[in-house]
Amino acid sequence: MRDDVRETVREKYGQAAQRVLDGRGSSCCDPITSNLYDARDTAGLPEHAVLASLGCGNPTALAELHEGEVVLDLGSGGGIDVLLSARRVGATGKAYGLDMTDEMLALARENQRKASVTNVEFLKGEIEHIPLPDASVDVIISNCVINLSVDKGRVLREAYRVLKPGGRFAVSDVVVRGELPVAIRRDMELWVGCVAGALEDREYRRLLADAGFEQVALEPTRIYEIADGRVMSAFVRARKPAG
Repeated sequence: MRDDVRETVREKYGQAAQRVLDGRGSSCCDPITSNLYDARDTAGLPEHAVLASLGCGNPTALAELHEGEVVLDLGSGGGIDVLLSARRVGATGKAYGLDMTDEMLALARENQRKASVTNVEFLKGEIEHIPLPDASVDVIISNCVINLSVDKGRVLREAYRVLKPGGRFAVSDVVVRGELPVAIRRDMELWVGCVAGALEDREYRRLLADAGFEQVALEPTRIYEIADGRVMSAFVRARKPAG
């Protein structure tokens, strides 16, 4: 099933990128993805970067980025959060975007070119296997992507590995409170739509702690009723110990 989910995600998000390039907009996770960014955030960004946003929050606001920091966006899509991060960390900092979908990477690099941003690098790869050295990143962000992985424990361990001591994990993600029926968990379209693969909130906290993180916090931002449980957009924060 892992390979099936990965390939379905790759295909659907590739199609979403192509829809944006073709001028047809995008669709995923609606209404979870709507009205996430203030107009002041998106001012000056390429239109395609905004249209390709398929997230469930604004992790660049959550992360409280500082001048000179190195930021990594897991599942960077069309690049909106990478470009916003690049603004915040300035010329002395750097923003990486990691994505496994060729169409999204092409779209993101075109958006970078249009925005004339130089402190950005988009990498091809899977979030379960981050192509960066140990302790090389100050902050990890992500926007409605970790829930799509079939091995979330591996994702969080990789995030811990590449963070510097004292580094911050600050992501927006879809989280479940309560139990989703098995039929929903098995539904591939709902998985790609950010619902079926979402972690239960206590499990998210446990996996972060198991990976080594401390100061774990989860803050719901939007709540939706579904079946016998609740699906939430949430800010998830944690920190790698400084010692």
